[in-house]
Parts: sequence; C-alpha cells; structure tokens
Amino acid sequence: MPCQSSLPSHHYQNTTMAASPLSLLLLPLFLSLSLHAQAQAPAAPAPAPSGPVNFTAVLVKGGQFATLISLLNKTHTFNQIENQLNSSSEGMTIFAPTDNAFNNLKAGALNALTQQQQVQLLQYHMLPKFYSLSNLLLVSNPVPTQASGQDGVWGLNFTGQSNQVNVSTGLVEVQINNALRQDSPLAVYPVDKVLLPEELFGVKPPSASPPAPATNASSSGKSNSSDTAAEPSPGKNSAGGRNVALGLIFGLGFLSMGILS
Repeated sequence: MPCQSSLPSHHYQNTTMAASPLSLLLLPLFLSLSLHAQAQAPAAPAPAPSGPVNFTAVLVKGGQFATLISLLNKTHTFNQIENQLNSSSEGMTIFAPTDNAFNNLKAGALNALTQQQQVQLLQYHMLPKFYSLSNLLLVSNPVPTQASGQDGVWGLNFTGQSNQVNVSTGLVEVQINNALRQDSPLAVYPVDKVLLPEELFGVKPPSASPPAPATNASSSGKSNSSDTAAEPSPGKNSAGGRNVALGLIFGLGFLSMGILS
C-alpha cells in the first residue's frame, strides 16, 4: 500500500501562516539594499551638446594657414562662413590653400584684385554643401561654388579614383590628399595651390583697335591729285619761253631791215 503522510492537514496551514509574517519583515530590507546599490552605481555621462562649428579653430590647429586666415579676416568672410555653417542644413566644404600655395603666386597677384574680387576668390574655394572625399568622386561636373559673377555661378571640376581626388579650375589642377576635418556639417581639405578661377585670372582677348576712317584717306587722295594737277608742267613752260624769245628776235630783225631800207 502506498505510504501516506501521518501529519494532519492543519499542520501545513500553520506552517504557511507562520512563513508569511517573516516574508513581510524581510521585504523592506531587500528593497532598501536594492535602492542603495543603485545609488552607488556611476551614472552614465550625458551626451555633450553639439556647439557651433568653429572654422577658425580648424585652420589654427592646422598650423600652415596664416595667409588664408588674414585674408578671411580682411574681407570679413569668416563671419559669413560661420553663420552659414550654423544655420544651413546642407553644411559646407572648404578648400584651404596653404601658406606655400599663396607664396607661389605671382608677386602682387592678390594686391592687384579689388576687395570684391578677393571675396570672390575666397568664395571660389567653398562649396555650399558637405562632401566627403568619396562623395567628391560621384558629383556631376562642374560643381557650383559660392562664387559668382556676371556670367553666373563659377564651378569646379573633380576627377580621380579610390581615395585620390583632383580638383581643377581650368587654370590650376591640384590633388587632395587629406582632410583637416571631415565631419558633417563641415569638411576642410588643404590644397597646395590657390584655386584660380578663369573669370579672374584667365587670359583676356586683346581689344581690337578701330579702323582708320575712310573719309580721311579719300579726302587726302583728292587733295593730293588736285595739287598735282594745279602745278604747271616744267616741260611746257620751257617750250613756251623759247617760242616767245624767237618771235622777239625775228621781229627785231624785220624792224631793222625796214629802217635801213
């Protein structure tokens, strides 16, 4: 026969009733320990707020852009760049000529430009959109820059493969090897040559000199011919003079013969 428990059923009921008050006493202790452990755990750092992009700091950190910084300050272009960076959702791409790039220009090339032309030269190094190096290989040429003139917006052309990118103006071509910054919204690429736009530095066709007025030549020709016609022919004058002299000689001869007779 199966073994049956000899304990009465009321014994289980008493045990359950005795355990319930103990659980109620231990529960506050467990909650207190849990809250203390959570308080001791280090809090996760809050994400740092994204502040305004400081383009000046990027160039200063690069260490070889003193001429560019001076030109940007002189033309008040720094303010325009930073205002656009912090207000536009498209971002910007800037090509930064090094000090050696400016030193390799012809003497007086920058000073020969008006302040407006200097602004156009700087704007020609800016694209109104963020481009990584890989994205520059996928663009449709020419890519519009910030510079413009009477003929419209001035553009740049990009070629290359893999991680090598070349930028061309039509007068200058230079390779882009690295980036000072390549995080949206700003990409800054140093270049070893100043990007010279054809609109400012291209060879201008010489202006044609106006043709001489035809009236002057024709009137001069007429006056010359009339002067020639007015002058007497020396041959005719000498022949007439000889005829007059002979007539006088014959006349005197006849007169003398008449007197003698």
